[in-house]
Amino acid sequence: MTTSPKDIPTLSEWYASNETPQTEDEPKYNHDEGLNRRVSIWRGDITKLQADLIVNAANSSLLGGGGVDGAIHRAAGPELLEECEGLGGAETGETKVTKGYELPSKYVAHTVGPIYSSRAVDKCAQQLKSCYQTSLDLCQSHGGGVIGFSSISTGVYGYPIKDATEIAIETTRKFLEKDQSVTRVIYVVFSKKDEEVYKSILPQFFPPPPSSESSNGNKHE
Repeated sequence: MTTSPKDIPTLSEWYASNETPQTEDEPKYNHDEGLNRRVSIWRGDITKLQADLIVNAANSSLLGGGGVDGAIHRAAGPELLEECEGLGGAETGETKVTKGYELPSKYVAHTVGPIYSSRAVDKCAQQLKSCYQTSLDLCQSHGGGVIGFSSISTGVYGYPIKDATEIAIETTRKFLEKDQSVTRVIYVVFSKKDEEVYKSILPQFFPPPPSSESSNGNKHE
């Protein structure tokens, strides 16, 4: 059974439900209700998401592997592997697109995240940012619509989930401010723990409406 984006609450709907986590961190951006309607966090199976494009956390061969990568290949069927075999692999931070085949998604963006190293934090951050940026760019160039992201590099590649999530969300915020073709960004997670990390960080980059008590605002660009 597939899941429609219509069945996944937007940030606007989440904030309206009064489930917003309390955070002492000051928002890094101003509130924008239009942007909040274009972002969601969903704990579920990315292979069941009805999207225009889903993002696969691939390895450099692009030929499938474990975790989400393997699940996407199994769900898409053998034609996905056949197409990937003709792509010639990809470098870290690079993204290549295939058809979705038997998936409910039209396209799959295969992006190669960095293997985290505490001795190369800045390089890893730039590579991870490139994964998100190039995936969004490719969604735009393939007609836009709904994009579903897996949590890139946070599994066996060892990227700290909080740091990775901040990069993912800020890259998305900057992209959506300039683009109208991508109508929905859905961050797809498996675990409750990862879901809570996303929910704790999202209000910094996509703040809820200011309350009446703080309507004078202390947000900055």
